[in-house]
Amino acid sequence: MHQGDDTRSLTVLIAPDSFKGSLSSVAVARALAGGWRRARPGDELLLSPLADGGEGTLEAIAAAGGWAWQEARVTDPIGRQISARWLRSEDGARGIVEMAEASGLSRLRPDERDPMEATSVGTGELLVAAYGSGVQSITLGIGGSATTDGGWGLLLALGARDGNGPDLADLDARLAEADLQVACDVTNPLLGSAGAAATYGPQKGATPAQVEELDNRLRRYADGLETATGRRERDTPGAGAAGGVGFGLLAIQDRFRSFALRPGVELVMEATGFAEKLARANLVITGEGRIDAQTAFGKTALGVAKRAAGAKVPSIAVGGGVTPEGVDALATLGTIVVPVVERPQTVVEAMAAGEAPLERCGERIGRLVSLAVS
Repeated sequence: MHQGDDTRSLTVLIAPDSFKGSLSSVAVARALAGGWRRARPGDELLLSPLADGGEGTLEAIAAAGGWAWQEARVTDPIGRQISARWLRSEDGARGIVEMAEASGLSRLRPDERDPMEATSVGTGELLVAAYGSGVQSITLGIGGSATTDGGWGLLLALGARDGNGPDLADLDARLAEADLQVACDVTNPLLGSAGAAATYGPQKGATPAQVEELDNRLRRYADGLETATGRRERDTPGAGAAGGVGFGLLAIQDRFRSFALRPGVELVMEATGFAEKLARANLVITGEGRIDAQTAFGKTALGVAKRAAGAKVPSIAVGGGVTPEGVDALATLGTIVVPVVERPQTVVEAMAAGEAPLERCGERIGRLVSLAVS
């Protein structure tokens, strides 16, 4: 282990993502820490629950401290008025908005999903609420959306109008004094076989025929919005994120004082002080619900593993489900993968097991580490 002369006592950074559909990243970090303390009560534990910009981003950032919860009345994906949360920094200068809070698939029952008409307007209303409170620097996480509207609903909330094509003359003037960072963990273009409709439409309830119609709609929309803004963004990596919200914001990026589309885990790391905690750590433990072939394409565990490797701090990743491809993806960075499951079981059974298996996993890892440092 690196850093410090006392090999019997370690500083351990626990920085997992959520186990989606089961436990938040805050709960995962707490469970791993609880198990670790049973094995090694003398260690210092630094908890840094993470997210990638989707559901759970607000909770992960709030857990780091320095943020206050805010609420706003907004429109959900199918037009109902709901209360949605966002975060404002204690100094009032920064805000965190999560698209899933207003326009998320989790807001709808399966029978309520409406892939053709679901709107992102509520996310725009959250941005308006944040800017209206005096916040000028916003991080917007756009994962977990229920929509495939190209971000048009969001733009309407910001003052766009639907005339003879998109009309942006009345966009909120406060945008010119605002900084926007968009947390996005995908690189899909807007259109085509890898685009917003084809890739994510089915999970939002779209049939094959609806996917084709949505893609055609997005193509016509892109023609109009690119003409209105003078920017061609349909092929920009991330344009297809959140049903095309990435495209809508990329197209109007010149209206902001500053704009960036960045990997969600990087932005959450910045907001939660991950770098400062990593600088103190002898060991990093990360994890997520499934460590598989997709892990190699930028999931949270990979982001943490890269940062740990760069700092020359050893790392371990725990996974609710683990495949050889996931093990190989992290092994290239020197990260050891440990499965949480203790017996053959279905995914449903694993998800229903709660925090106890993670606590036991944390304890097992702690006892193994004791063998190396004792």
